[in-house]
Amino acid sequence: MRKIIAQGLFVSLIVLVVLTGCSSTAAPAISVESAWGRPSATMPTAGGLYMIIKNTGNAPDKLLSGTSTACGSIEVHKMVMKADGTMGMNLVDQPLEIPAEGQVELKVGGLHIMCIMKNDKFVVGDKIDLTLKFENSGEKSVSVELRPE
Repeated sequence: MRKIIAQGLFVSLIVLVVLTGCSSTAAPAISVESAWGRPSATMPTAGGLYMIIKNTGNAPDKLLSGTSTACGSIEVHKMVMKADGTMGMNLVDQPLEIPAEGQVELKVGGLHIMCIMKNDKFVVGDKIDLTLKFENSGEKSVSVELRPE
C-alpha cells in the first residue's frame, strides 16, 4: 500500500513539474509609445507616422499591418541614401520584427509608417486613431497626434 501511495505522489510531482514548465511559454508584450505624425513635405497626399514600439516580453513579435480611417492605406517605409547622394524611401515589404525585450523606433529619417492617400481627417492639431496588427499580440489601438512639419 505504501508503495502505491509513493508511486502516486511521485507521478503527481512529475505532472506538477511538467505543468509548471508549460505555463512559462514565451510570449511578446507589445506597447506603443510617443506616437505622432505629420504631413509629408514632398508628397501632398501622404503623411509620416512615428512612434516607439516596445516589446517587454520574452519572445519576438512582428508588425504585420495597420489601418486608420485617416489613411487610404498604411505602409512601412525606410529612408535610404541613393547612389546620387539624395535621400529616398523604400517600402519594407516584410513584417517588421519587434525583438524580445527590445524595441523598434519609427522616426524621421529612418523606419516610419506612411499614411498613403491621407484624407480630410489627417489635420495638423488633431489626433487620428491607428490600429496596428501584430502576428502574436493581435491588434493595438494607438492615438497619433498630428504635428506641423
